Amino acid sequence: MCVKVTNPVEVMSRREIKYLLSSEQTEMVKKCLEGHMQEDQFGRTSIASIYYDTPDYRLVRASLEKPAFKEKIRLRSYGIAAEDTPVFLELKRKAGGIVYKRRVQSTIPAVKQFIEKDEDLEESGQIEKEINYFRHFYEKLQPACLIIYDRTAYFEPDGDLRLTIDENPRYRIDDISLTHNMEGDLLLPYGSSILEIKVQCSIPLWLCRMLSEHRIYQASFSKYGSAYQKAIA
Repeated sequence: MCVKVTNPVEVMSRREIKYLLSSEQTEMVKKCLEGHMQEDQFGRTSIASIYYDTPDYRLVRASLEKPAFKEKIRLRSYGIAAEDTPVFLELKRKAGGIVYKRRVQSTIPAVKQFIEKDEDLEESGQIEKEINYFRHFYEKLQPACLIIYDRTAYFEPDGDLRLTIDENPRYRIDDISLTHNMEGDLLLPYGSSILEIKVQCSIPLWLCRMLSEHRIYQASFSKYGSAYQKAIA
């Protein structure tokens, strides 16, 4: 038996550059974006993602070694989910500095069938085939960690630049559920955030100047990796 998923199906490939911000820098960046970028239609949104891993945490351990290629799988909801609300099963890979993301829309019961009962996704295209292969390759996947944060997303009108600010990233390694609440232990000091610049081409000059003038430097940071180091390793 196959598990059905529903459209839309999304494919993304881009560079993602991360920066860690203090609470003061977070407010300053938001102010500097005025006139250059616009908030998307959803405004500030709480996002929760269940990260799946093997019983020996093979995926996150490999990621922390910073290899040239790494991959992970997660189930994401926007706000607290119900059994019948849309959630997104995402396969995310990084190779050569480029991030490739494939995702399908589904429901919590369908994803549980896929993960726990080894029932393949119904293959209507290449993305479902890749996700099915991932699960077969890593075999016994299980919920390992819940990552939560409050995101504000920005876009550049008539451009490919996207930018997100994830405030108060937090985690849980028990009660790993998308249906209960958005609480968790902080990964960073209160008020801190993660700035991600998502671009297919080059970063515009005004944004480079803003980062330089305010001494905001690129940082390597994995939410799931940080949670693993804090609570599991």
